[in-house]
Amino acid sequence: MSTSALDAVDTFWKLMAGNDFAAVGQVLSDDFRCEWPMTNELILGRENFARMNAEYPANGPWRFTVNRSVASGDEVVTDVTVTDGTVVARAISFFTVHEGRICRVVEFWPEPAEAPANRRHLVEPLAAR
Repeated sequence: MSTSALDAVDTFWKLMAGNDFAAVGQVLSDDFRCEWPMTNELILGRENFARMNAEYPANGPWRFTVNRSVASGDEVVTDVTVTDGTVVARAISFFTVHEGRICRVVEFWPEPAEAPANRRHLVEPLAAR
């Protein structure tokens, strides 16, 4: 049975939500790579990916909310909110899937910032909608 790219990524986020990061390896390819351009880091292999997530400082179990997924062929993009109950972050992740396994993820973890005061007359907060 063939797994679609979107199915593989949905499974990835469900496994991440279990906080058993070694289990996530079942949807990662043997040559898996994760790139974090914002911090200039490359994580090679499912074992390093699992350890990095397990060792990442947290105030509690991580929870993941998939806000949006877009898929085309072997490529999937997700917008995910991540929280440990104290820290809240948002990640945009670009997945490449080959033969039902994720072989590459490029993730952007932007820092939230206040909107500049000089354009307040032109905008409203997203939460207002």
